[in-house]
Amino acid sequence: MGTMDVPADDAAVPAAAADARRGKAAVYISWIALALMTTSSVASLRAAPTMAVYGLACVFLYLIPAIVFLLPTSLVSAELASGYEGGVYNWVSLGISKPMGFLAVWCQFAMTIFYYPSLLGFVASTLAYVFNPELASSGVWTACVIVVVYWTGVWVSSRGTSGVAGLASGGLIIGTLIPGVVLVFLGVVFLGQGNASAAPMDSDHLLPAWAGLASLVLIVNNFLSYSGMEMNAVHVGSLRNPAKEFPKAMFLAMGLVLLIFILPALAIAWVVPAEQLSLTAGVMQAFDAVFSQFGTQWLTPIFGIMLVTASLGGMLTWLAGPSKGLLLISRQEGYLPPFLQALNKHGVPQNILVTQGVITTVIALGYALIPDVSSAYWIFSVITTQVYLIVYLLMFVAAVRLRKNDPDHPRGYRAPMLIGLCGVGFAASLAALLVGFVPPSQFGGGNPIVYVLIVGGGALGLGLLVPFLFYRSRKPSWKQTEGAEVTPS
Repeated sequence: MGTMDVPADDAAVPAAAADARRGKAAVYISWIALALMTTSSVASLRAAPTMAVYGLACVFLYLIPAIVFLLPTSLVSAELASGYEGGVYNWVSLGISKPMGFLAVWCQFAMTIFYYPSLLGFVASTLAYVFNPELASSGVWTACVIVVVYWTGVWVSSRGTSGVAGLASGGLIIGTLIPGVVLVFLGVVFLGQGNASAAPMDSDHLLPAWAGLASLVLIVNNFLSYSGMEMNAVHVGSLRNPAKEFPKAMFLAMGLVLLIFILPALAIAWVVPAEQLSLTAGVMQAFDAVFSQFGTQWLTPIFGIMLVTASLGGMLTWLAGPSKGLLLISRQEGYLPPFLQALNKHGVPQNILVTQGVITTVIALGYALIPDVSSAYWIFSVITTQVYLIVYLLMFVAAVRLRKNDPDHPRGYRAPMLIGLCGVGFAASLAALLVGFVPPSQFGGGNPIVYVLIVGGGALGLGLLVPFLFYRSRKPSWKQTEGAEVTPS
C-alpha cells in the first residue's frame, strides 16, 4: 500500500486542532483501544456461512474488500470526522449540497429497512436450532419470527429503555467472540482427529472458480460486513496523535476483523459441505455438526441463544440510531412531513419506527413467499448493501471536494493520498453496487429478470425514488423553527 506517513506541514495540525476541539480536560484513548472498539462494531459471525460456500477462497474474498473498501472508508471518514461535526449529512452537505446530504442520511436510515429482515432471518434460523432444526428452512417460521421480534424491538425502543447499549456490547463477547473461538477450536480438533475437510484446502483453491460475474457476486455481501466505519471515525479526535495512531489502529482492526471473519468461515467449510450450507443457518449447521462429533450436541441450542443475543443487541442499537439522525435533519430542513417528525413522550421518533415496521412486515412476507429461505436472505442482504453503498459514493465525492475547496480548514487527521483513496473506494463501491444486480451462481435456478427487478426495485426505489419524492413534496410548514419542540405523538 506504500507509506502512510503524513507530510511535515500536516504533522503539526493534529495536536492543535484536536486540542482546540477537545479542550484542556480531554480524556484520551489509546490507538489499541480504538482498534478494539472498531473491531467490536464491525465483526460478526452472521456473514460466515455466506463465505464458507467458497472454502479456502473466502480468504481472498474477504481480503480484497478490506483493501479496496474498508481501508479507504476508514481513513477518509477519519479526516471528515476530525474536521467537520454532524456526521455524513454535514460532510455531504458541505462537500456537495444539502439535498445530497439528505440523500446520504436517508440511505443510512433506509438500509435498515432491509437490514432488519436479513438480520432477523438469521435470528429465526438460529432459533430453529433451539426448538426444531427443520424450521430453519421454513419461510413461514422465518416471517413470523421477524414480525414478532421486530415489533417487540420497536416497543422496547419507543419506551426509551436504558441498558440497550449494555446488551449490544455484551453481545459481542457472548454472541461473537466466545462462539467464534469455540467453533474454530473444535474445527481444528475435528481436522486433527483425521476427519477430511468438507472443502478442499490446497493451494489450487486459493482463488474462487471463475464462471463469469455470477461467480463473484457473493463478494458484495462483504461490503455490508465492513460498512459502518464512518460511525467509528468520530473517535479520531480522542487520540493523542491522530496522524500516526489512527492508521495503526485501523490496520490492527483490519487484522482482527479479518481473523474473526475468516477463521469461523473456514471452520464451517471444514465441517459442512457447500451444497448443504444454508446462508441463514450455516453457523448453527456447523455447531450442530461439530458438537455431534464430540457427543455434546446438547450445546447447540445454548450457542444458538448466545448468537441470538448478539443479533438482538445489534438490532436495538440500530433502531435507536439512524432514525434519530434522520429526524434531526428533517426538523431543521423540513424534509419529512410533520407526522414523521413527531416524538412520543419518551422523546423517541415512534412514528418513524412504526412506519418502518409496517414496511419491514411486508418485506418479511417475502420469506413466506420465496420458497428458498437462503435466496430471500441473500436478496435482502444485497438490497441493504446497495442502499448503503450510495452513502459511501457520496462521502468519497464530498471528501475530495472539501479537500479541494476548503484546504485550510482545521483537520485533526489528514488522510494520505486522499484523492487516490477516494478514487479506489468510489470505484470499488460502484462496482459492488453494479455487481449486486447479477444473480449469484449459487441461485442460478431462478429467473434473472425477476431477480434484477426485485433487487433494482428495492435498492433504487427505496434509496433514490422515495427521498426524491419527499424532497419534491416538501413544504415550508414542514420546517421546524429554531429551538422549536416537536409535538409528542
